[in-house]
Amino acid sequence: MTTPDDDRPAGTAPTAEDGQGRDDREHGGEGGHGRHAGGLPRSRTGTVWVAICVTVLVLGLLIVFIAQNTETVDVSFLWMDGTVPLAVALLIAAAGAGLLATIVGTIRIAQLRRLHRRS
Repeated sequence: MTTPDDDRPAGTAPTAEDGQGRDDREHGGEGGHGRHAGGLPRSRTGTVWVAICVTVLVLGLLIVFIAQNTETVDVSFLWMDGTVPLAVALLIAAAGAGLLATIVGTIRIAQLRRLHRRS
């Protein structure tokens, strides 16, 4: 274990007054904004690449899900009756839940923006 070059006792973490916060140590000593641990700056291209990779993995899992759930089920909703594959019924239900969450989130964001403008 090495001793620090300043007056702090060995083994103590630097404080905000020392000018060395967590971000400086974790992100290559450049203030922590937009840098990885290796010191390379983040880029939009890198972010898009990661998003594409995650999307491809999720779509792959979705294809497996659909392929494994092909049996048909009876579905009744309000005045409509019919049969659809199980995977399709579940995906429609998930899309409906996502739509509801998006609507509620949008309303809450609008509410917070209105409150922020007033203050």
